[in-house]
Amino acid sequence: MKKITLLFLSSILLLGMVACGNNAKTSSSAPDSTEKVGDVPTDQTILANKKDATSQIRRDQLNADIRAREQRNNITGGDTNRASSDLASEVRSKLEANIPSSQLTVTAKDGAIIVSGTVQTQEQLNKINSLTKEIKGVKSVQVLVKIATATSSPKQ
Repeated sequence: MKKITLLFLSSILLLGMVACGNNAKTSSSAPDSTEKVGDVPTDQTILANKKDATSQIRRDQLNADIRAREQRNNITGGDTNRASSDLASEVRSKLEANIPSSQLTVTAKDGAIIVSGTVQTQEQLNKINSLTKEIKGVKSVQVLVKIATATSSPKQ
C-alpha cells in the first residue's frame, strides 16, 4: 500500500512540474526556453504555424484569453504588478496574433519580459518590442530573436 501511495504522489508531483512550465510559446515548434534562440524553420513549419495562428477559432481563443486576463486584472484594480504567468501568456497571445509565422518563446519575471525564437523578416522583428510594451504590466523587454528565412522541406 505504501508503494502505491508513493507512486501516486510522485506521479502527481511530476505532472505538476511538467504542467507548470513558465514558458509561453507562439507555436509548438518554438524553442522550449528563452535560453535557445531556435532552429531555422522549414517552409512547412512556417505554413503550419501561420495557418494555426490565423484560423478563426485560434483568433477567437487568443482574443478571449487576452480579454479574460485584462478583465481579471481590472477587477483587482488594474494594477501593473501582475502575475508572471499572466504576463507571459498575454504577451504570447499578442505576438501570435500579430506575427503568425513566428516561432517565439516568452518568459516573464517581475514585469521583465524575455522573447526568443525566430521570425521571417526584419519587419516582424521590429514589431516585437512595441507589441510587448502594449501589455499593461510590462516593465522591460529583452528581444533575443533572430531572423531565419524558412528553408525548403526535404522531399521524401
